[in-house]
Formats: sequence, C-alpha cells, structure tokens
Amino acid sequence: MSNIVAFRRQGALAPGQNLARLVQGVTQQRRADDDVFWLKEVAELLGVMAAAQPGLSPDALAPLARFYAALEDRLRFYPQYYRFLLSISLDLEDLGLPGSTGETIAHWVAAQNLPEAELSDLQRAEARRLLARRGAHAGPHHGALAQRLHRFMDQSAQFALPNKKAGYELTHIVFYLSDYGRHDPGLSADALQSLIYVGVLAVLDQDMDLLAEVCIAQRFAGQQPPEQWEAAVSQAHDAVRFGMDAAAPLNDGYHGYLVTGWAQAAAGRGGFEAPVPDGPLRITFDRQAPSVLRAMSECLFDLGPARSADWEAMRGRVMASLMPQEHEVLYHAEQSVGCFAQFFEYFARAGRITGKTTTRDPRRLHASEPEGRVRLH
Repeated sequence: MSNIVAFRRQGALAPGQNLARLVQGVTQQRRADDDVFWLKEVAELLGVMAAAQPGLSPDALAPLARFYAALEDRLRFYPQYYRFLLSISLDLEDLGLPGSTGETIAHWVAAQNLPEAELSDLQRAEARRLLARRGAHAGPHHGALAQRLHRFMDQSAQFALPNKKAGYELTHIVFYLSDYGRHDPGLSADALQSLIYVGVLAVLDQDMDLLAEVCIAQRFAGQQPPEQWEAAVSQAHDAVRFGMDAAAPLNDGYHGYLVTGWAQAAAGRGGFEAPVPDGPLRITFDRQAPSVLRAMSECLFDLGPARSADWEAMRGRVMASLMPQEHEVLYHAEQSVGCFAQFFEYFARAGRITGKTTTRDPRRLHASEPEGRVRLH
C-alpha cells in the first residue's frame, strides 16, 4: 500500500521549506536526469515557479547547480532538446541562481537557427519566446508566425468541439505571446471566445488541469475567469495528495498539481501550500465530480437526424440521458457562462454535410512530445 500524505493547512511547512522539498523531490526522486521526461518535468516546475513567484529561495535550487554548470556541454551534444535546456537555464537564473549561461546558449541556439528546424508553429513560438528573454530574438509577436497563431486562435467554432490537444495548444499560445503574463498577448474577441469554449469543455469533462490553464490564459489576456471555474480549480488544488511509493506509476497528477497551483497564484490565492513530504513524489487528487462530456456526445450522436443545435429544445433530452450525479456538472457548466447556448450550437454538430466547397483553412498547429520513458541519446 502507498503511504498517502493528506493535505492539511494546519501544521504546514514554512513556504520556503515546502518549495525546497518540492524541487528536491522533482529533481532527485522522481526520474533520472538521463530521461527526457526529467527535462520536461523540471522545465515545467521552474517555468511555473518563475511565473508564479511563490517565494522560492535561491538556496532551494542547489540540487540543480551541478546540472546548470554542465548545461553548455549537454546542449552541444543534445541540441534536439534545446527548448527544455534553454528554458531550465533561463528560469534558474531568473529565480536567483548565479550565472549567465542562459544568454550564452540563447545566442548559440539563435546562431544555429534551431527554431526554424521546428515543424510546429507552437514549438517555434515557444523557442522564440525563450530567445527573446535574453535578446537573441524579437519574440513570437510579429511576422507570418504571429499571423498563423492568431488565425488558429480565432477559429472559435473549432474550440467548441472535444479536442483536448487543440485546447492545450490554445492556452500555450497565450502563454508564449504574453511571455507568461508579462505582456498583453493581443487576443481578438474571437480568440477570447475560443478560451471560453475550451473552458466549458473542461468543466463538462471535469478536467481541472485544462481548466486551470484556461483560467491562467484568461488572466494573461486581461480577462476575469468565471468565479465558478476558479473555485473548482482551487478545490482541485486543495485536494492534492502526495504518495511516497517509489514504485507507483509516474504518469500521475504532477502537471495538474503545478497548473492548479499556478492558477491559484495568478488569482492571488496563494498556491503550493500543501505540505510536501520528504521522499519520492507521486501526486494524486481526491476524486472529482464525474465527466459528462462523453455521455453528452453519445446522446447527441445517437439522436441522428433528430439532433438540433437549439439548446433549449435539446436540454431536456440531454439531461434525461445523464446519470443523476452528472446533472449537477452540466448545470454548473451551463450557469458558469452567458454563452452556453451559443457554445451548444457548435458542440451539437447538427445539420448535414452538403459537399459544397468551404474556404475554411483546415490547418492546425501540432505540438508533439515523446511518450513513455525515453532516454537521451
């Protein structure tokens, strides 16, 4: 059995000590640093810490000092992981680790033209954002890349369809264009609507990881997220549980823990207050409300020609297809925004395919990350 440490506000560690244990656990006690997922998790942790500014002491970065000292050699041999390595370097320096390696490798990456070898606009935007932090590039805000990113975000109707990958791409574009909240990302009304639709889908699916990212992106875009959404994210973050079973799977709630804490910090509500145990970190959450997304989709698909885009006409039939415990989830999703009926027009996918030529640009951004344990080679 796993030893589970329940969340307790009373008796919590001092913030600096708590975050130091988090860094120690992620960098030393989850994965080995020859695993590309170690790079990914460490880059995510430092990126959130640098953006959320939760009071991480520079002393807490000591476990990464040796890695930082060898970053130039590692990058020279593993240039295919330059985004992770550059991100780690820049955030370590911005969090207080002495050194200027970040500027050196940023200009080397730019000179090698590595961002232009990316197939994905999303990854290219991330790279340009990183280089801009040390003056090695103007950033992702201008030119053809920026136009493609905004064109993607402006396709609001597409974000009312279940597509988790597109949802995460949308939020990450906002992160990169805003430099993690430091600048106005310049979103159009259509792009802001896209964020709302992704948020509604996340509520229906009870995906607090994605909902947290939507709330953060909305704040970075100068918007106030729905109160119900931020309350749900806060509740999820407070429900974190740290396991200390080193043999437990690593595809756990780590990312959800980070982004729900980040959303808390972005809303001025603290975050990362659950006491972190001294030992292997395996992260789970208390059970949340059930997802209704699949049940709604199946109901609508099964209706066939009787399916309508009119939410008022369909509400009773959809509700009747759900389990009693699912009704509340749908009700809260409906009440959290003033445009649920408009969202449903697209979500219902009513009507017929006519075969007429469309002018819609079908291209989509793709951001791929390796799956499973992958060693650097």
